[in-house]
Amino acid sequence: MKQLVLAEKPSVGRDIARVLHCKKAVNGGLEGEKYIVTWALGHLVELKDPEGYDKKYQTWRMEDLPMMPEKMQVQVIKKTAKQYKAVTALMNRKDVGTIIIATDAGREGELVARLILLKSHNKKPIKRLWISSVTDKAIKEGFSRLKDGREYQHLYEAAMSRAEADWLVGMNATRALTCKHNAQLSCGRVQTPTLSLIAQREEEIRNFQPKAYYGLEARGAGLTFTWRDEKNNTRTFVKEKCKDVEKKVSGEMLTVDNVVVKQKKSYAPALYDLNELQRDASQRFHFSPKETLNIMQRLYEHHKILTYPRTDSRYLTDDIVPTIPERLRSCGIGPYRKAAAGILKNKIKANGHFVNNKKVSDHHAIIPTEQFVNLSELSSEERKIYDLVVRRFLAVLMPPYEYEEMTIEGNMSGERFVSKGSRMLKAGWKAAYEEEEELADVSEVKKGQKLIVVVKETEGKTKPPAYYTEATLLTAMEQRGLGTVATRADIIDKLFRTFLLEKKEEGIRTTSKAKQLLALVPEELKQPELTADWEKKLSRISDGKLKRQVFMSEIKDYTVEIVDEIKGSQGKFHHDNMSNKKCPNCGKRLLKVNGKKSRMLVCQDRECGYRETVCVISNARCPVCHKKMELWGKGEDASFICSCGHKEKMSKFKERREKEGAGVSKRDVARYMKKQAKEAKEPINNAFADALKNIKL
Repeated sequence: MKQLVLAEKPSVGRDIARVLHCKKAVNGGLEGEKYIVTWALGHLVELKDPEGYDKKYQTWRMEDLPMMPEKMQVQVIKKTAKQYKAVTALMNRKDVGTIIIATDAGREGELVARLILLKSHNKKPIKRLWISSVTDKAIKEGFSRLKDGREYQHLYEAAMSRAEADWLVGMNATRALTCKHNAQLSCGRVQTPTLSLIAQREEEIRNFQPKAYYGLEARGAGLTFTWRDEKNNTRTFVKEKCKDVEKKVSGEMLTVDNVVVKQKKSYAPALYDLNELQRDASQRFHFSPKETLNIMQRLYEHHKILTYPRTDSRYLTDDIVPTIPERLRSCGIGPYRKAAAGILKNKIKANGHFVNNKKVSDHHAIIPTEQFVNLSELSSEERKIYDLVVRRFLAVLMPPYEYEEMTIEGNMSGERFVSKGSRMLKAGWKAAYEEEEELADVSEVKKGQKLIVVVKETEGKTKPPAYYTEATLLTAMEQRGLGTVATRADIIDKLFRTFLLEKKEEGIRTTSKAKQLLALVPEELKQPELTADWEKKLSRISDGKLKRQVFMSEIKDYTVEIVDEIKGSQGKFHHDNMSNKKCPNCGKRLLKVNGKKSRMLVCQDRECGYRETVCVISNARCPVCHKKMELWGKGEDASFICSCGHKEKMSKFKERREKEGAGVSKRDVARYMKKQAKEAKEPINNAFADALKNIKL
């Protein structure tokens, strides 16, 4: 009997087929002597749409809510139905005795496979391939230690519970809000509290009252001393107090009372999990979390040089330690050769700073694989992400950074002044980053020494909290238990795509639509604590510590409460982003919306769905200030406009770029024109537009 291997994507399926010597092409897969390898295309099966339970749900009516199917059912996704048929045909072959699930090793990967098995009524025994990289070596090792599929039953139950909870809360709350206010309003158990976080931060900034503060600095002998009061504070909000101290010490010499020198060590930051990598990529390269995940996916699946990206662990397990030398030899080329060679000179031992079995659940931290890398094959974006991961990997394997920290305490007329500095002893892990750190050397100062100093008053104002960036928003979501490493990027991306968030110079801001939505949504749905509690319960289901039925009963009760609250609410929704331009299709006024990288006009009528791009942020740089310019208009009449005031027609722009010898502009322009034509044809939020055609209020 043969074994059928079910991968999540064609690329991974073909890699597995190559390792298993499956070369014969069959419909939907590849076949060998012992194995048949097939693949999904992401999800092939999903939870059934409401109208699949009852045709009355085709029309959105408040009186039909909440929708509570007695038993949740599944359906084949139409656009990938052909592949589903091919997979099930292979699965049902009489010569297939066992199904091997080889989808991504995690909660969602488990769901991809299990929904296919559920819909096809599979009765054959299941085995599970659980690997963290798709190199040939990892695949071979994984097949040598296949697990019984029953060991992952709790993981499947957690995945199904998550999907059903999102369906019940999201479908019902969204329909209730849309029917109540005749506006396309979407909410969900994770996206709504995330939106609320951003709105709360905006409120904190809006209500913030800056307060002036004062301090003193004494400079001399190449050192800067900071005044400390009796409570060791470096600043005061009472200006007169600062003035009195300044007057008291004016003209005095500073006496060094004490010089304390301490030798200290600092260890490298922990290895990357997906969240930390997305944060760093956002801060350093301005990549969105979604962009970083997509790049990571290519490095994992296509290039096979990094391990599984969707991990929430920053540690390795003991069994990975013996593989580290081979990984170092594979990645130790070019800019990493020197550091890798230095590490390989000594025996690598498990260290608590990067090895901890208890802190690894599904997957270990993101590290290089044993696959040799050709840096020239990587795009510039891929190089940047790969560089982050490799340098962090090298850093944790290197000795700690060692330095001397010096604290100098002095006084003038009984007032205390302190200066701090440090001196590097051993570069340690910092050598992996090839950065020289500027440190103040204060070793020549002696106790009892008198220094001539100049005292100067300093002042400033307290600052409000910063607006969220994508990096800090990821941190906030993680701290509050909103979403998982696998879903946070998609949640943020969706909030931008549905025009609830927009990017401004100062950071991420909520749109007018978002503010109104939050005013209309039930208070409990906005609270991060509730969603975080659900995530904990899903983890308990995954661990076999909580019955799935108990969790789902709670979700159903909550859904009823939410719908009842929306039905009884008195709030009103008003479009305050109307333009003066009318829709060419239906004549209604168009709404002004800011996309992530463009500004658009969209029809307020959801059935119409018309939209047009007004301008996009191009990659073309302003010749005056070098900022990215906006591209306005269509065809040859289009113009590039910069925030500094510079403006030039398309024809002039092309002439200038040709003289400069830059070939990027034409490609940018062509891409924009193609995108603009496509967007003009597509209705906004197709799924909603289709679903709302028959809405009755």
